[in-house]
Amino acid sequence: MAIFDKFGKKEEPVETPEALAIDAQPGIGYAPVSGRVIRMTDVPDKVFSTEILGKGCALWPDSDYIYAPASGWVGTAMGHAVTIKSDGGAEVLIHVGVNTVNLKGKGFTTFVSEGDRVVAGQPIIKMDRKVITEAGYQDCVVLAISNSADLADVELTAGFSEKVEAGDPILKVTL
Repeated sequence: MAIFDKFGKKEEPVETPEALAIDAQPGIGYAPVSGRVIRMTDVPDKVFSTEILGKGCALWPDSDYIYAPASGWVGTAMGHAVTIKSDGGAEVLIHVGVNTVNLKGKGFTTFVSEGDRVVAGQPIIKMDRKVITEAGYQDCVVLAISNSADLADVELTAGFSEKVEAGDPILKVTL
């Protein structure tokens, strides 16, 4: 131990959890986190609730781990948000929290990088809900199909306010 190590708190490395066992089907969006489903229009952020960034839904999480809701390629990975170009053509945005961009990465561990291949159910982000809420932000997890205007339909298949587990089917995307 170096002399100054006792003054600084070292962060423990975050272990990547096991992937969920999902038999991914094209056109299905899977819950990225366990929690209670809410309509996109009920997200407490106008950027999402007005569906400017696409149709979808959100969840009030009861877990810190976020999983890929579809198989595809990672476009962006920036702590609180990941985008995936799904194998079926949907452009998927997973956004963790409301205004959490202001945390500048604090409270988030990203398990994927731009250009990575992901499969539905693969861990992509760990959030620290305590850090988020103590900073005064909400930990709502948004699942948006950002190219929904170019698609035939994006339909919420889970019930409003339904409790779901990560990996449960919650969206149907029709190309």
